Amino acid sequence: MDRFADPGYPRFLRHERDLTVPVSRTTARSAFFLARPLRTALNGAQEIFVLPPRLQFAALCWRRAAREGTCEILLITSRGTGRWVVPKGWPMKGAEAAAIAAMEAHEEAGVRGRVEQAPLGTFTYAKEMRGGLKVGCTVQVHALEVEGLDEDFRERGQRRLAWFSPAEAAERVDEPGLKAMLGGFRR
Repeated sequence: MDRFADPGYPRFLRHERDLTVPVSRTTARSAFFLARPLRTALNGAQEIFVLPPRLQFAALCWRRAAREGTCEILLITSRGTGRWVVPKGWPMKGAEAAAIAAMEAHEEAGVRGRVEQAPLGTFTYAKEMRGGLKVGCTVQVHALEVEGLDEDFRERGQRRLAWFSPAEAAERVDEPGLKAMLGGFRR
């Protein structure tokens, strides 16, 4: 019998999307301060942390290309690994998802523009936190039509920015859900 289907198995461990991390002093300390809600459970003789997926909001920044009928997508590099990503960030109390996506696009890439309230979709990835703890994240993506780029923005000099066709952008990112979203993006 599948352990996730077992009614005796703790409910918060029944979802395969939950991330389990072996316990160590460093992991326990990091997880306590960085990942909430946090729960522990016994998995045989080994104690594990179960971290439910965290939510982030992202902006898929796009502009009309010089060629009629096409668009370009802005990607930025992550600060830690230098991977190509879309601007994204954590929820903020009292702020709506689309507004957070637009704010993150400005802070990380200097983007100004019109953000769509309705999300395009979601993708998931594992975010590495301080101390090496990996947390599963679900990212809700909002399209943002770029009207301009500010030269002075919060994370200037910490990231590279580049424009790509939707197909090229899909090739550059690592996350399968984001690849599909970028590859199929049309405006």
